[in-house]
Amino acid sequence: MIPEIEKASKEEIKVFQEEKLKDTLEYLNEKSPFYKRFFKENNINVSEIKKLEDLYKIPVTTKDFLQRYNDDFICVPRAEIIDYVTTSGTLGDPVIFALTDNDLNRLAYNEAISFECAGVKKTDVMQLMTTIDRRFMAGLAYFLGARKLGAGIIRVGSGIPELQWDSILKFNPTYLITVPSFLLKLIEYAKQHNIDLKNTGVKAAICIGEPIRDQDFSLNILSKKIKKEWDIELFSTYASTEMSTAFNECEYHVGGHHHPELIIAEILDENNNPVKIGEVGELTITTLGVEAMPLLRFKTGDMVQASDEKCKCGRNTMRLGPVVGRKKQMIKYKGTTLYPPAMYNILNNFSEVESYVIEVFHNELGTDEISIKIASDNISEELLLDIKDHFRAKLRVAPKLEFASSEEIQALRFPPLSRKPVDLIDHRLQKNK
Repeated sequence: MIPEIEKASKEEIKVFQEEKLKDTLEYLNEKSPFYKRFFKENNINVSEIKKLEDLYKIPVTTKDFLQRYNDDFICVPRAEIIDYVTTSGTLGDPVIFALTDNDLNRLAYNEAISFECAGVKKTDVMQLMTTIDRRFMAGLAYFLGARKLGAGIIRVGSGIPELQWDSILKFNPTYLITVPSFLLKLIEYAKQHNIDLKNTGVKAAICIGEPIRDQDFSLNILSKKIKKEWDIELFSTYASTEMSTAFNECEYHVGGHHHPELIIAEILDENNNPVKIGEVGELTITTLGVEAMPLLRFKTGDMVQASDEKCKCGRNTMRLGPVVGRKKQMIKYKGTTLYPPAMYNILNNFSEVESYVIEVFHNELGTDEISIKIASDNISEELLLDIKDHFRAKLRVAPKLEFASSEEIQALRFPPLSRKPVDLIDHRLQKNK
């Protein structure tokens, strides 16, 4: 079931969002210690912000503000807070987010309509292969969304292929919620234990945390490897703790659909001006209907591009393409600008590469350096040269490559407090803290 506002005309969606924006601004001006001060310091009269185009009058909010004034973003008394989560800390110290009962209901609605986008119905059973603990919002959101939709859910948690397969064979789920690279481990386990992938009942996976498509929406190398072995449908979903909202693909796989009842999305250039449709910019969001910690013009750090033509599914909302990269993870290497996803795609192309981790750091000259550790059964100079040739062909530069043991890479990719695998260790960010 598609919410009516998502099928409305562009003008109707805009008018709807402008009404929601007025409510949000009034709420922030009354309840938020941070924004009350922010409006005063920047001479912002919220009653003058009537149109989406007026948003440019308000300065953007950055992660730095959230880290420095975390408690000042909370708009409700402590007694009204039901759940506490933290951000993953990918680009700095984790930030605390609080949710009220209404926020949890909003989170459930968001995930229920996102699941419906991917074709999930009440009759489906979903296997949750991500953590629901460790202060992780996403795992809880998936559970609440399935519950609201009325679908079944199996809370297995992350890792442990043996337990995952035991649950798949025992409960017969139709959808998996997982990091896509973990599907390769499930495939490998199935081969080793004579499990027939064609006879499982699994029809699709909702993929989180890693890209599964290139910018033209075609399957990338990782998802091609999965599909070659296991013919299930793959859906991409993009979200963050700060947004409390997801952009999920529909059956046509042409980008993550925007939910205008939950969030205002802008895509901005370096000077905080809107980019043209189809150009890459930084996703900047204003949450709608959030009670405990609403955000206004918050720069997510994610570089994306959007399309706005009507989708064949009937939704008339903006769609986001795959994340090009994180702004702070942009690498300037030998005169070339790189984002980590482009490097992941090349490494995933090699079946000989069992696992890898990319490290970025500043050299003695202060410029960016890249070192990639690779685990493989085929330890040879020929493999390293082949990978370097692919880097030069695709990205015009080749980073430093070295072999490492699977155990060493596993320890780097799954540090003690990690909630998801770490493919990039950016020592530049750690140095700047």
